[in-house]
Amino acid sequence: MRFVTKRIHAFLDYPVAIALIALPFLLGLGESNPLAFQLSVATGVAAFILTLLTDHHLGVFKVISYKLHLAVDFIVAIVFIVAPFIFSFEGIDAYYYWINGIAVLIVVSLHQPEVTA
Repeated sequence: MRFVTKRIHAFLDYPVAIALIALPFLLGLGESNPLAFQLSVATGVAAFILTLLTDHHLGVFKVISYKLHLAVDFIVAIVFIVAPFIFSFEGIDAYYYWINGIAVLIVVSLHQPEVTA
């Protein structure tokens, strides 16, 4: 059952990007490795820019296809899931990345394909 439409996804993008920027400060990420803090903030900034550039109703410049946007989201999810293993994130740092990575994978996997005529 795929129910995440392009419209729903677009409404999720901006708050998620802002959360990726703000949560490292609020949660005190980076104790096990400063990269845990930096990676989230950088990904949040990149996600915000990606959303501005995506061809959906909340995109401002609409130069990146929605299909490419979904591919980037998928890659980010995989990176977030493996980052704790590669960079030795522990505790809250690791859990933060695993939870976010799994959440993004779920959203991407529940994406409802667009019907074209």
